[in-house]
Amino acid sequence: MDSLRTPDERFDGLPDWPYRPHYLEVADPDGGTLRLHHLDEGDPAATTVLLLHGEPTWSYLYRHVVPPLVDAGLRAVVPDLIGFGRSDKPARQEDHTYARQVAWVREALFDRLELREVVLFCQDWGGLIGLRLVAEHPDRFAGVVASNTALPTGDQQMSDAFHTWQQAARAMSRFPTGRIVDGGTLRTLSDGEVAAYDAPFPDASYQAGARVLPSLVPTSPEDPATQANRAAWQALERFERPFLTAFSGQDPITRGGDRPMRQRIPGAAGQAHRTIEEAGHFVQEDAPGQVAEVILELVR
Repeated sequence: MDSLRTPDERFDGLPDWPYRPHYLEVADPDGGTLRLHHLDEGDPAATTVLLLHGEPTWSYLYRHVVPPLVDAGLRAVVPDLIGFGRSDKPARQEDHTYARQVAWVREALFDRLELREVVLFCQDWGGLIGLRLVAEHPDRFAGVVASNTALPTGDQQMSDAFHTWQQAARAMSRFPTGRIVDGGTLRTLSDGEVAAYDAPFPDASYQAGARVLPSLVPTSPEDPATQANRAAWQALERFERPFLTAFSGQDPITRGGDRPMRQRIPGAAGQAHRTIEEAGHFVQEDAPGQVAEVILELVR
C-alpha cells in the first residue's frame, strides 16, 4: 500500500498545541505497516479517556478538552485516524474503507496500547468507528459519551444536510480542510487554527481519506458496512454500562441522532443526557469545557 507521511515541521508552532507525539505501527492489508499517531497525556495508571475524532479533523480538535481531564487525574488517549493528522495517509481513496478504519483503531488501542476499562468520547466518524468497537469489545469499555455521531445501517434516512455534505466532498475541486472545520463551528476559528487543520495535508495528494470518508457512511441497505453495523446495533442493545449522549443544539447534520441511542441502548436508561445548545457540529471547538465536564460527570 502506497502511503504518504506529513513532514513533522508542518506541526511546529501550532496554537495551543504543547503536546508531544507518540507513534505506533498498525498493519496494512499488503503486509506492511502504517504509522499511527496518538496523544497520551496524564497518569498512565489512571482511568483512560479515549477521545476519537472524525472527518476531516485530527487530535488537534481535542486540544482544549485534554487539560481538564488530566487535571482531574485521568489519562487522555487521542489517536489520529489513519489518513489524518500525524498518522500515515494511504494515497488512494480505494485504500480507505470503513472496515479498515475500524481494524486500524482496534489494533492500535487493544493490541498495541492494551487499553481496558476505557471511557470513550466519540464524535462524527469517531462514533462510526468507536461504537463498532464498543459493540465488538464491550468488556473493554467502562462507559461511553456519544456526540454528533451515528451508527447508520442504510435502513434509515440520513439528514438532508448530510447528503449535501456527502455530495460536496466528492465534487469540490479543492478540499480546504481548515475552512470546512470553520464552517462546522458557531465561533470563527482564528487563522492559526484554520492553518492547524490544514497542516496534515501539504497538498491534495494527502487528502484521499478526508475526501472519501463521507461516501463510506452507509446510506443504503446495500452498503458494504450495513451488515456489520446491524450486528453492532444488536450488541449495543445489550450494552448496560453507562452510555450518555451530548449532542449539539445547532448541528443540522446529526440532529436527532441521539434518540435511537437513548431508546435502544440499555446503558442509556436513566442517564443525564444533555444538549450542548451553543455548539455546532464540531462541539469540541465551540464548547470544550462542556465536553470535558460531561466526560467527568460520567466518570464520577
